[in-house]
Amino acid sequence: MTNPSWDDLQFFLAVVREGQLSRAARHLGTSHVTVSRRIDRLERALNCRLFERNPRGYEPTPAGQRLIEAAERMEEAAGLIPLDQAAAPGQARPLRLAMPEGFASLFSTHLLADFTRRFPLIALELVTMPQVLSLSRREADISITLDPVTSGPYRSERLADYTLHLYATRPLLRSLPAIAGPQDLPHLRFIGYIEEMIFAPGLDYLGEIHPAIRASVKSSSIFNQLAAVRSGLGIGVLPWYIAAKYPELQIVLPERVRLTRSYWLTCHRDLRMMQWVRAVVGFLSDSLAERGHELLRPMDHAGPG
Repeated sequence: MTNPSWDDLQFFLAVVREGQLSRAARHLGTSHVTVSRRIDRLERALNCRLFERNPRGYEPTPAGQRLIEAAERMEEAAGLIPLDQAAAPGQARPLRLAMPEGFASLFSTHLLADFTRRFPLIALELVTMPQVLSLSRREADISITLDPVTSGPYRSERLADYTLHLYATRPLLRSLPAIAGPQDLPHLRFIGYIEEMIFAPGLDYLGEIHPAIRASVKSSSIFNQLAAVRSGLGIGVLPWYIAAKYPELQIVLPERVRLTRSYWLTCHRDLRMMQWVRAVVGFLSDSLAERGHELLRPMDHAGPG
């Protein structure tokens, strides 16, 4: 056995994080043939197999799993991301950040510019998909979720709470009988999620408001639901920090229906130990702490929005 080179370990970490040679090659700015050659050389140097090749991609073997922590500590020590220096070509470190659509709109509008200035050597990849990506296969480095992860080698921390309310257009509400309470809602037309595609228990809004409510217009996208509500197609549950921007929308039963949910940040505990990841987590935590009041409709809020 010979000592592996740090150069080869960078290729190893890229394959671990991306799961495929082609994706690792794109991040490293090289070809998949070169990545394969480097992995083969590293396996010869260590005299062990580091990956199992299967239809889903490259999965670390037990020996590969043991090597990850040591390689990441070498990465941190090498200072590949000097956060206080200007970016140079070829030095960017990819970071895949997965988040729900609503949070993504908040992040892109209010935090993205500050993020890029704070971390010039991070090549950010934003994934806004409704399903939860696999942290174990490194489909995402950091995930923003609606529920904490309570099992496995992951750490979750609450970022912020936000409120949701029933919304409808004023013309639609004028056309409906008076709504005095949740008991008057089940016979009305609702916008909501596709039941079998609800990826987090906290998204079952309608069932929490009244068990007999059924959506007649359904979408896996909160912004499609928003568009349907704004078009007067029905009543929908929307985050206040999104819906409050649209004056044509009015809250239905504002004193009776108020849902509170939380955004959680989750990543692997080993990844969380790395300096640059701690800096990113700190940025997200501090930024959401500063803007947290913008996500909650005040209890004594006056007016329809």
